Formats: sequence, structure tokens, C-alpha cells
Amino acid sequence: QVQLVESGGGLVQAGGSLRLSCVASGIIFSINNMGWYRQGPGKQRELVARITSGGSTNYTDSVKGRFTISRDNAKNTVYLQMNSLKPEDTAVYYCTSHRGGTWRDYWGQGTQVTVSS
Repeated sequence: QVQLVESGGGLVQAGGSLRLSCVASGIIFSINNMGWYRQGPGKQRELVARITSGGSTNYTDSVKGRFTISRDNAKNTVYLQMNSLKPEDTAVYYCTSHRGGTWRDYWGQGTQVTVSS
């Protein structure tokens, strides 16, 4: 059974920081690309950051220079360090795994991040 379990969300003031974690089980973590998506109130779900199995990263423009995605294959965990948070970062953040080919993607249940102004 595959599980992606996010944690680390919460309420923070603008300018503050949070670190999200996502622990994966039931997949071969090291060969999966991992990503963080978010869905804000009344908005479509969007890709925030992605890290490949080889460690390459990419970010949506609005978070470049503020957010950092990383992974620890020994702990089956992917992180999202979020600095200089803005109210527009308020959203539910979801962890995903992507292996490609005929393998399905998996999603976590989400963790709420609320940034107050």
C-alpha cells in the first residue's frame, strides 16, 4: 500500500518560514521523481516544485528564490523549505510521486499552509 504523508503545515505570518515534509512508503522512493503542488482558495492546483530521482530541481516562477525542494532517499522523505512566505502562498500543499512509464502517480492527503498579512 502506497502512502505519502505530509506534515509541517500551519499558520505563519508574512515573511515567516515553514518546512514541509512528505514521508513515502510502498514505493521505491529513490527512483521516483517527487513534487509539491498546491491549491489555493478558488484556484486551480499548480505545481510548486519538483525534484527528479537524480536531484535536479525546478520551481514555479512565483516561488523561485524563496522555496527549496530537497530529498533524503535514506529517509524516503521529500522536503519543501518555504521562506519569505506571502499571503498568496496560502494553500493546501500536496506531495506527489511520479515514476513515469505505465506507473501511476500517487498523492498525499495535503497539508494546509496559511500565511497571514
